Amino acid sequence: GLKGNILKAADKMPADSYSFRPTPDIRTFARVVNHVTEAQLRSCGTINGTAPDALPKAPPETADKAAIVAALQASFAECDKAMASLTDENLLQMLTLGPVTRTRIGFAWATVSHDNEQYATLALYMRLKGLVPPSSEK
Repeated sequence: GLKGNILKAADKMPADSYSFRPTPDIRTFARVVNHVTEAQLRSCGTINGTAPDALPKAPPETADKAAIVAALQASFAECDKAMASLTDENLLQMLTLGPVTRTRIGFAWATVSHDNEQYATLALYMRLKGLVPPSSEK
């Protein structure tokens, strides 16, 4: 699934390619992974009622691959907890994150939608480095 593909992409990209960016004005591979981490922590933390300052932080994009992947895994743990907390009774509960107020299911859907968009970017970076993205493996 999507979680597995993102985690496998992060694992499969060699450490020395985490600094890869297709052109000078766009994000590095590491920055895209960190962006997934940060977005998941914010959205899923909101669903879980976790105070923003209690959430782990993504390391700098210049950190080593292991630290970046560990933070990504921590963000998926926060999201696993959030998705497991969804019930028929609480799906429409309104939650607020900064200037955004939406339903609990709205935050969950936005997380999955955003992860899909970012996986497409990770897969493209992998293709540009001559690697097969996890979703295309046989």
